[in-house]
Amino acid sequence: MSRFRLLKVRSVCPFCRKLDNVTAENKEMSQALVSKDGLTCSLQQQLEEKTRECSILSRQLKQTLDDAQRQVDDSLQKLLTKERASQSKALELQSQLSRANTDLSQLQRSKEEMERRFKTQLQNLKERLERSDSTNRSLQNYVHFLKTSYGNVFGDSFIGS
Repeated sequence: MSRFRLLKVRSVCPFCRKLDNVTAENKEMSQALVSKDGLTCSLQQQLEEKTRECSILSRQLKQTLDDAQRQVDDSLQKLLTKERASQSKALELQSQLSRANTDLSQLQRSKEEMERRFKTQLQNLKERLERSDSTNRSLQNYVHFLKTSYGNVFGDSFIGS
């Protein structure tokens, strides 16, 4: 071979080696890229699955929160209804107590008035009884006096009859 050709082969050889190195490196990178693409695809699938799980869990959480809020609202409504009923009952009982106290006061006043009247009537009856007893004693004394006087005037025969 000619020198020129030898020189050319020598100058081309480093390029061939470089080309081989670059080709091998390219092949490794392609394999790494394929591996990374597979990993990326797998990670993308995992991400999509986790996203679906999160979406499902999010809906379940929202449903649970909505249910809990409904239960809280229902319980609150029941509690408010019971509280209103209790307040209404308390007001009714207070009203009944007030009426009962008014009735009791009126009955006590009536009782006191009746006791006062009865005491007055009793006192009047006692006084009338005493006057009656006194009149009765006076009449008995007068009858006794008359009997004695007639007895003295007419003798003992009249007293016996």
